[in-house]
Amino acid sequence: MHQRAIDEIFCCRSGRSVVVCRNDLRARVSWIGFERTVMSWFTFTWQNFLFSFLALAFEGLPFVLIGSLISGAIAAFVPSKIITGFLPKNGILATVVSGLLGLFFPICECGIVPVVRRLMDKGLPISCGVTFMLASPIVNPIVAFSTFAAFRAQAPWLNMGTRLALGYVVAVVAGLVVRGIDPASILRTGAVRVPSRKRLAFSVGPLPDAPGSGIGASFQEKLVAAIRMACDDFIDTAIYFMAGAAVAATFNTAVDQQIILPLALSPMLSTFSMMAFASILTLCSTSDAFIAATFVSFPIFARMAFMVFGPMFDLKLFFLYSVLFKKRFVIGLGVGLFVFIGIICSRVLIYLYAGQAL
Repeated sequence: MHQRAIDEIFCCRSGRSVVVCRNDLRARVSWIGFERTVMSWFTFTWQNFLFSFLALAFEGLPFVLIGSLISGAIAAFVPSKIITGFLPKNGILATVVSGLLGLFFPICECGIVPVVRRLMDKGLPISCGVTFMLASPIVNPIVAFSTFAAFRAQAPWLNMGTRLALGYVVAVVAGLVVRGIDPASILRTGAVRVPSRKRLAFSVGPLPDAPGSGIGASFQEKLVAAIRMACDDFIDTAIYFMAGAAVAATFNTAVDQQIILPLALSPMLSTFSMMAFASILTLCSTSDAFIAATFVSFPIFARMAFMVFGPMFDLKLFFLYSVLFKKRFVIGLGVGLFVFIGIICSRVLIYLYAGQAL
């Protein structure tokens, strides 16, 4: 019909004009078709977006605040020797026990690197430090409670237990692997002796017992230090969480779920896609379960990979880990965790949840 109209309008004009107008109209029709195709799978409305976004924010931010306060209090009031005092003398047993320290000293991934650096400076074995660094953001009571709350309508006890157990196993395996590597090839030169400084964005902040920090001489100074570190952690973490909540809200309210259905139907693709998504969103472990619970198009084992891999390795952690470890080790650690967690979730957990009809 459009072609016929062109012929009638430009029949008395030159052949070149007809060709130009025809091409222009075809381009306009193609663009209209493209817009209609895009709008068919992406329909954004502020009302739906704000409802989903605010629901995620009100559910997750209290856990971010609690985690930040506890992390700051531990860093300010708990000496390094108390944490290391829980570990046995045997190296392997110490590595295994290190994965459980988060139950007593819950520290999220945003504040774990300064703590681990200070403990290693005090003589903590690298294998124990890596295990504690990877496990503590997952194996701790705050994350357990937030995971239970986020999945309260989706087998909460099973999902909470699976997340903590899988996080513990992965962290211990990583620590045992690191135990057989020369520390000189892992740690950055002088990484545990660099002067402390206030943490901002991707830098690392001081611990109260760090030499030359001038913090911890009295209870009042420790309290100020705890509040300051808690505020820093909360602001940094809340920014990432709100960005992740915005992405999740847009994804769940504006994107046609049929588009991603082929991806979600494949166990391997869905698992590795969710882990890649977690590394980009850089959420805090105290609140990421609320984001994961909304991705109902993906199977539960893929969302479990999201909740285990994200707190262990994401974009912000790549920079934080690089303060303490060499870049080559950090990259190897990320690739190893990505493959190991992906295989476990897509090849093992799939049978666990299949038996539970989830």
